[in-house]
Amino acid sequence: LVEQLSATIGERLEQSAPSQWRWRGRRVKLLDGTTVSMPDTPANQAAYPQSGEQAPGLGFPFAQLVGLLSLATGAVLGVAMGSTKGKGSGEQALFRELMPQLDSGDVILVDRYHCTYFTIAMLLARGVDILTRQHQKRLTSPEAIIETFGGGDRLVRWVRPQRPKWMDAKQYATMPEELIVRQTEVGGRELVTTLVDAKRVSTSDLDALYRKRWMIEVDFRSIKSEIGMDILRSKSPEMARKEVAVHLLAYNLIRSLMVRAAVLAHVLPRALSFKATLQLWHAFSQQWRWHLGEATESVVTAMLRAISTRIIPHRPDRIEPHAVKRRPTTHAHLTVPRDQARAAILEARKSLKVVP
Repeated sequence: LVEQLSATIGERLEQSAPSQWRWRGRRVKLLDGTTVSMPDTPANQAAYPQSGEQAPGLGFPFAQLVGLLSLATGAVLGVAMGSTKGKGSGEQALFRELMPQLDSGDVILVDRYHCTYFTIAMLLARGVDILTRQHQKRLTSPEAIIETFGGGDRLVRWVRPQRPKWMDAKQYATMPEELIVRQTEVGGRELVTTLVDAKRVSTSDLDALYRKRWMIEVDFRSIKSEIGMDILRSKSPEMARKEVAVHLLAYNLIRSLMVRAAVLAHVLPRALSFKATLQLWHAFSQQWRWHLGEATESVVTAMLRAISTRIIPHRPDRIEPHAVKRRPTTHAHLTVPRDQARAAILEARKSLKVVP
């Protein structure tokens, strides 16, 4: 029920978005993956096992999340949750679970991990265009180039590769024998897209659109840091999934406030600060206890106007190091399970000689 409520709110925000919030009249969606940890219980370990690099009893269960978000509103439209190990795991498998939530005419922005033949083929079958980066291992031979537009912009023919292990023979037979994609070198990177009409969509248009993909990274940071979904508290897989759904519901509710404030101020929702909106929500919620009826509406209006003033600056090409300034505490790390460490401390105390 909570999952459906969160998805419904996200979809309603997407459907109600004004046409000027769209890209060339089309809805743009973002997709990326992240992980969350949870308490070390046998049930959680069985469903979401810890990293194989950690010894038993020393690590924490990790779950893989792949989210589908709206570029216009920032709302979560869908999420798939799975293990980081075993059959059916990984971002691509979870992405395939979310594909039914894409509509014909959508444009999706993804990272280079999803720049694969079969992913693009399945998206085209749904009438969805993709914009991504070229995978670093894919090399383009001169024979594959069909047409060049100049400046590193060209149409390329991709030939269907061998059937992957996760795909059965029946589905493989439905895949096209070749794909025509557009590969563009712009902004120091090579982009791959199914938006092949160079007259309608220029290389600068593609570059400007793909630069907005980083917004999903900021959205995940807001969900994990501001909403608090980074480390789950649930001790069972069922409750962990419900906990994720509750966090996403809270996130979408805050996004709904931002959308209402953006409409009121005639700005884009992405121009407003998520953290400031959350802080204002907490501040104004205290006033609702003392206002009832028509007075409540005035408090809501005042809150939305306050949210609409929290505009963040435009920061294109923003670069941040993957590092933190604050040093961690000096506590030593456990090298054995906690029960063994506790027993060793008690044994050491017993061996101490009591001085009279």
